[in-house]
Amino acid sequence: QVHLMESGGGSVQAGGSLRLSCVFSGVTDSWYSMAWFRQAPGKEREGVAGIGNLGTTRYADSVKGRFTISGDNAKNTVYLEMNSLKPEDTAMYYCASAPGRPASSLTPSLYNYWGQGTQVTVSS
Repeated sequence: QVHLMESGGGSVQAGGSLRLSCVFSGVTDSWYSMAWFRQAPGKEREGVAGIGNLGTTRYADSVKGRFTISGDNAKNTVYLEMNSLKPEDTAMYYCASAPGRPASSLTPSLYNYWGQGTQVTVSS
């Protein structure tokens, strides 16, 4: 059973930074990708950043240059470093896993497993 748990959310002022962590377990496939998604109230879930098996990354245009996704295989952890945060970044952030899929993607339907989410609130 794949399990993902996010942490690191919180409340910050615009221009601030946060680092989200996602610890995962139960992924037995040699090839898999991980991603961060977010969902604000009344809006659809959107892809923020993804990372594939070979370390290739993909970002939403709205976060390019501000967010960085990285992984630590030894710790089974994926991180999302968020800098220069804006009020429009306010959302619940979710970590997701796609076992058997080596390439990163920002399409929610391609991900099989999801964490419970961690709230990020950015005030102006």
